[in-house]
Amino acid sequence: MKIIKLSATESTNDYLKELMTLKSPPNFTVVTTHTQTKGRGQVSASWESEPGKNLTFSVLKRHDTLYLDNHFLISMCVSCAVYEVLLNLGLPRLRVKWPNDILSGTSKICGILIENSIAGQEIKTSVIGIGLNVNQVLFSNQAKASSLKLLLGREINLDNLLQALLDTLQRYLNDIRLSTWDSILSQYENILFKKNSTATFQEPHGPLFNGIIRGITKEGKLKVSLQDESVKEYSLKEIKLHY
Repeated sequence: MKIIKLSATESTNDYLKELMTLKSPPNFTVVTTHTQTKGRGQVSASWESEPGKNLTFSVLKRHDTLYLDNHFLISMCVSCAVYEVLLNLGLPRLRVKWPNDILSGTSKICGILIENSIAGQEIKTSVIGIGLNVNQVLFSNQAKASSLKLLLGREINLDNLLQALLDTLQRYLNDIRLSTWDSILSQYENILFKKNSTATFQEPHGPLFNGIIRGITKEGKLKVSLQDESVKEYSLKEIKLHY
């Protein structure tokens, strides 16, 4: 595992992708930064991070044989790895909000952005960006944001936490194989936020409506049971979960 430490960069994902155009960095190359100025989340959302207080890093995963149809395996493995580390720290009421935000109660503490490089029907590489709120205590533009320090009442050593995350991520990602699908899906669905509970959703530019999360499809779509008892499947851009 090669770790590149930066004092500042706009985005660790972008830095790592640019590095991949200039050379061929080894599997599990990690880019981490003290200050990230233009962090990104899902669907073009921004990620606020106070310099030196949090973990903002990206990991390169090279895949031997991973077909595009199984892309959600990556998201589930990363989510479960981060969940495991945070659970061991004693974070209360941990859940994964589909597809891969980590919540404590209804407070968001971690965001994950995965960008894949595809050739034909195979995923060749994944750049996995993780932003984890660790020691930051004030959030100006994220009403639902919290941090490990706020939730646990103590300062967390960033270097130790980063190493624990990288070790656990490597273990999960080394095991990405089609044969692990059922076990990872079961593990992921067991920690899925609002599973089998009534939740409020919204389709783009549509009214709010209630439904019950029933699970995840092989393609990573959210299965929602509607009031007419039908079950509809949604991709990330087709629905928003209000919480």
